[in-house]
Amino acid sequence: MVNAVRRQWPIAASLAVVLAGLVVVASGHFRRGTLLLSFGVALALFLRLLLPASEAGLLAVRSKKVDVAVLATLALATSLLALWVPPPST
Repeated sequence: MVNAVRRQWPIAASLAVVLAGLVVVASGHFRRGTLLLSFGVALALFLRLLLPASEAGLLAVRSKKVDVAVLATLALATSLLALWVPPPST
């Protein structure tokens, strides 16, 4: 059981960065938090790209090509949207 949980470090690391981004968004810094969130998705992308399926844990859902394509699309889309949204006027 412990070994099975230890093998999930790639998704745990990615989710930790995504959660940190959500905390930053909740504290009122939308752009910084959303960019941090997209960095978490990009981290998952690179971990899925570099690790073999046996070590990728829950990041390996489909074939490597499909997983990388989906994660790349999500990382790019969230970072572009974070930069596109205008800052609040004061």
